[in-house]
Amino acid sequence: MEQSRIRNFCIIAHIDHGKSTLSDRLLEVTGTIEARKMREQVLDTMDLERERGITIKLQPARMGYTSNGVEYQLNLIDTPGHVDFNYEVSRSLAAVEGALLLVDATQGVQAQTIANLHLAIEQDLAVIPVLNKADLPNAEVDRRADEIVKLLGCRREDIIVASGKTGQGVPVILERIVKDVPAPRGDASKTLRALIFDSKYDEYKGVVAYIRVVDGGIAKGDRIRFRATAADGEALEVGYMKPIPVAAKEMGAGEIGYVVTGLKDITAVRVGDTVVQAGMADATTSLPGYREVRPMVYAGVFPREGNEYERLRDAIMKLQLSDAALASEPEHSAALGFGFRCGLLGMLHLEIVQERLQREHGMDVVVTTPSVAYEITRTDGEESTIKSPLAYPDPSHLRETREPWVATDIVCPTEYMGNVMQLCQDRRGEFKTTEYFDPTRAVLHYDMPLSSVIVDFHDALKSVTAGYASLNYEFIGYRAAPIVRLDILIAEEPVHAFAMLIHEREAYRRGKEIVEALKESLPKQQFVVKIQASIGSKVIAAERLSAYRKDVLAKMSGGDYTRKSKLLQKQKKGKARMLAHGKGAVPIPQEAFLKVLRRS
Repeated sequence: MEQSRIRNFCIIAHIDHGKSTLSDRLLEVTGTIEARKMREQVLDTMDLERERGITIKLQPARMGYTSNGVEYQLNLIDTPGHVDFNYEVSRSLAAVEGALLLVDATQGVQAQTIANLHLAIEQDLAVIPVLNKADLPNAEVDRRADEIVKLLGCRREDIIVASGKTGQGVPVILERIVKDVPAPRGDASKTLRALIFDSKYDEYKGVVAYIRVVDGGIAKGDRIRFRATAADGEALEVGYMKPIPVAAKEMGAGEIGYVVTGLKDITAVRVGDTVVQAGMADATTSLPGYREVRPMVYAGVFPREGNEYERLRDAIMKLQLSDAALASEPEHSAALGFGFRCGLLGMLHLEIVQERLQREHGMDVVVTTPSVAYEITRTDGEESTIKSPLAYPDPSHLRETREPWVATDIVCPTEYMGNVMQLCQDRRGEFKTTEYFDPTRAVLHYDMPLSSVIVDFHDALKSVTAGYASLNYEFIGYRAAPIVRLDILIAEEPVHAFAMLIHEREAYRRGKEIVEALKESLPKQQFVVKIQASIGSKVIAAERLSAYRKDVLAKMSGGDYTRKSKLLQKQKKGKARMLAHGKGAVPIPQEAFLKVLRRS
């Protein structure tokens, strides 16, 4: 299709503001999907997305639309809304020229609305404001429209009032996309340059890359090269998503689609790389790509069975193809064997990765307590970044430790501002400024330690604001802090999976939480089990798990107390012998790991 009749756009919004539902209506109104095949959240293709009701992966879809007798090609990319999947949003924005900014008419502008809008403005996209869920009885259309006007600086009449559920305003949205979103820039006469914005692994087809063609075109059978890895391949199949894959003969400049590479080497294709014609790599310049993603949380992932390391490695590499924000490097633990230290964007991201390893690859894994990356300066002046508690050196060899800080934006009703400020102070937050949308809603700006934000801050924030607050954060740098290594000992043996790096001020509270959680979830043994939290040789919290009590008097039918006492004393000595021999022999069930992770 001619470049002038192509429109590429994505939908950005805060979580649960109705992106996927509006996508359904757009696909339905344009006739892309037959009514009999329609289902809710049709672009949420993973079972996990449908179960949790959240979008995890960006998803492209092509629609045909006729306006004033002219046929247009509309390429939509549906994006996630949660802060942990922010990298998916940034990649989607780099592949399009316009964005629908969706705001829930009942909730108004939220933290991720502002964050995603800033990303769109950085990419110089045409932004179309849409007020969604206008059909709900508690929708406050005028008030929320005023918030958007204040945020965007647009006119009131530029805002489209719509409902993804009923289809209200959808024809107006389609007309505005055609009118306001510019046609893609690029030169069809030049040699091929295409940006990879996503990828996946198919057991039969090999690596499948989702691309935005910038210059030139790509046809089935073309020899191609990936610039960053210098890997050569062949376009075994090209096509587009509707939203199911539809093969085509070729794709031209400005189009969004996929290419089946046939490559079995997963490392050959990278998100953000440039696809060029084989033999023309020296004559073409690479596209800008994406800013490098910075992991916020690090956790060790180990196979439950030691002989499944190779399977876990393959599973993580395949997962990295479809999840560009996941970083990994090999790690060895004396207790857990060989595994990987995974870098993630948050706790929800960690939970999703663990769930996907289980569901998609059948991998039963042990996940160690997550921590952030700390910078250290040793006494000899050497500087390094510590991602694992096991790599933390002896405190006598340290001159300084530094922890990561983030700029945090919290949108909340003014009546809960006192609660939010108290919570941020408790988590070592530094107050910056407050902005007001109107007399009832405000944005609080705080600088906070990343470790305080990623752990359970989001849940606590929802609790103190009756669920009305929303959160966004961005990394700003490292600051000096007294960091210690907290070890957990069970039956006087350290369990490396529970070790963590933590601020000295919070060590006692966290240690107490973990030993209490383990006391609830560990199975009883034949001897008393000590559960301790320690910093170095100093125990800061402890619990005891009582032993099984077998009724040794049950077989007695009579006799005086001396006979009973003899049996009880014999049992007592047996327990003492077991305690002496039973150190470190306590099996830790998966439920205990999960309980500690959730407490964290």
